[in-house]
Amino acid sequence: MIKIDLITGFLGAGKTTLIHAYARWLMGQGQKIGILENDYGAVNVDRMLLQDLEGPQCSLEMIAGGCGPDCHRRRFRTKLIAMGMLGYDRVLVEPSGVYDVDEFFDALCESPLDRWYEPGSVLAVLDANLGQALTPGEEYLLASEAAGAGCVVLSRYGQAGPERAAAALARLDQALEAVGCARRFASGQDVLAKDWAELTGDDFARLAGCGWRQARFAKRQAEAGFASLALLSLDCGPDELRRRVQGLWADESCGRVFRVKGFVQGPEGWLEVNATPAGFDLRPIREGQAVLIVIGEGLDGPAIAARLGAELPA
Repeated sequence: MIKIDLITGFLGAGKTTLIHAYARWLMGQGQKIGILENDYGAVNVDRMLLQDLEGPQCSLEMIAGGCGPDCHRRRFRTKLIAMGMLGYDRVLVEPSGVYDVDEFFDALCESPLDRWYEPGSVLAVLDANLGQALTPGEEYLLASEAAGAGCVVLSRYGQAGPERAAAALARLDQALEAVGCARRFASGQDVLAKDWAELTGDDFARLAGCGWRQARFAKRQAEAGFASLALLSLDCGPDELRRRVQGLWADESCGRVFRVKGFVQGPEGWLEVNATPAGFDLRPIREGQAVLIVIGEGLDGPAIAARLGAELPA
């Protein structure tokens, strides 16, 4: 049987960064792995962030966004069937930040997937700097993605510090209470709270073996209002881009923006862009593509394009 892990978490929490480190550890244990990028946008930026992992021990697959829920479930199942024939020891699934976790378990109960795969670990990545006010829909997603997790992994813990991390866990517990789920994480149980630069082999072994939990909560549809936009032909450098992106959070005409990700050309090469209301990050990357993905609710494409000085695809 192939172990299959689900690494979930809200938009911008840091799932791709964790997968990068976790995948390298698994390969160091001699495992052959497949990574399935299951992104919300039609342009899969996160797959590009993992491209340096590709080789004899690691393959990257993707499901493009831009289709309805039923179509998406068919694509997910079809892709797992194809991957089940490739001799992997473990498959890592990174869904979008607005993913219905039940879709993962439902797929594994269907034939022939039930004969090839067994659930491994469900990891929920939580930003330790989580500080912005959340809508009821966002709170529901936060709770539903963590409810069945074997471990909640705090991102940006070194930057946030223990007090802010504790506040983020308390917010998660409030979200779980709001949907009638009995699980709680503020006590630190089933939580990995550590700067990711200091993660050890024992930490990764813990993640690989933490499994998942059965948890009940009031289920509802939450993703219908989410949308993504791809923007091209950016006409500014990194510093100006930072100013323009940060302006999105205060401009109500753009809609409610949750995350901006993509790439920009810097003086010395490509830079990865990752922005949420909690912060704006730029870091060097080997290869990129001149595109930004904006994710949110009620997005006004022309207003966002004007704010960023970019173009919407024809």
